[in-house]
Parts: sequence; structure tokens; C-alpha cells
Amino acid sequence: MELPVCLAVLTTTDAEEKAETLARGAVAARVAACAQISGPVVSVYRWQGAVETASEWRIQFKTTEARYPALEAYLLEAHDYDTPEVIATPVVAGSPDYLRWVEEETSP
Repeated sequence: MELPVCLAVLTTTDAEEKAETLARGAVAARVAACAQISGPVVSVYRWQGAVETASEWRIQFKTTEARYPALEAYLLEAHDYDTPEVIATPVVAGSPDYLRWVEEETSP
């Protein structure tokens, strides 16, 4: 059996409650199998010509390549940032059982 192509998708938000809402919504919608929240982290970035520093919460979602477009659409719709970070990194190796679980949990 061929393993699904899985992705780890990253975003950040400025409050722990917002991070949990984004995580729960993605899992409930089956666009992510799970989400892990960590933080606060310190983010330094350029925004509208100024260098900013902010505390943020990082959310890492596990999904499949096939479900990525739906996860991205969900994040862009549900996120309150003007330009939210949405970055996907391919999972190049992993436990076959876990990768199949990700696929099962994200099947519509």
C-alpha cells in the first residue's frame, strides 16, 4: 500500500485562545488530522515598513497534500491577520501507521 504524502503546515496567531479555535476548527472540518500549539514565541518581522516584535502562538497542523488546499482556504478565511503565515513543509519520512492515520482523519 502506497503511503500518503503528508504535510506539516505552520501558522501563528496573537492569542492562545485564537490558536485553539483555529486548531479545533481545522480538525473538526477534517482539513487537519491534528494540530499542536506552542508558545508564546517571540516573532520579529517587518510590517508596513517597520520592524515589529510580538508574542505569538505557533500552530502546526498535520494534513495530506490532497487536503492542503482546503486547509489553506480555511486558515485564510478563519484567521484574523491581514496576511497570515501559512507555510507547508513536506513530511519526507514517517511511521506508516501514523501517515495512514493522517490520511484517514482528513478524508472528507
